[in-house]
Amino acid sequence: MDLRYPIGEFEFRDDVTMEVVQTWISEIDMVPVKLREAVDGLNDQQLDTPYRQGGWTIRQVVHHMADSHINAYMRVKLALTENKPTIMPYEEAKWAELPDSEMPIDVSLTLLFALHQRWVTLLQSLEPSDLEKTFYHPESGEMKLGINIGNYSWHGRHHISHITTLRERNGWY
Repeated sequence: MDLRYPIGEFEFRDDVTMEVVQTWISEIDMVPVKLREAVDGLNDQQLDTPYRQGGWTIRQVVHHMADSHINAYMRVKLALTENKPTIMPYEEAKWAELPDSEMPIDVSLTLLFALHQRWVTLLQSLEPSDLEKTFYHPESGEMKLGINIGNYSWHGRHHISHITTLRERNGWY
């Protein structure tokens, strides 16, 4: 198993239908609950353990998910309200080294619960034509909202799997 991508990399080559998007939205909706379950009962030493050699600690992963999902929510809002906006990329590895990534994880878990309520409400309101709206990412190019929703469905499952596979490997039940 590639510890960087325990569920594989995001790939989607089919048509982005409303049915597919609804599945992705349901997965996004469950991220805060599944993340809390994944970290439940871990002590500080365990939270400060990298999920792989050279990787982030579990604590950094939790805080990264909040950072990333805030950015994703804002990108959706920009794409819905502007014509092909250019979004700002960010240095996620550098963000993971900032002092707020050393805080207790409950701060980001609470943030994710509130954020996902708003994000999922917004996503559930989308019409099929909204899925075709785009934003421009300076590093990866034009991104359709429909595919972006799938990418973030994967993103949540991807990082939760980092935590759960580390727990399994270390016997942290």
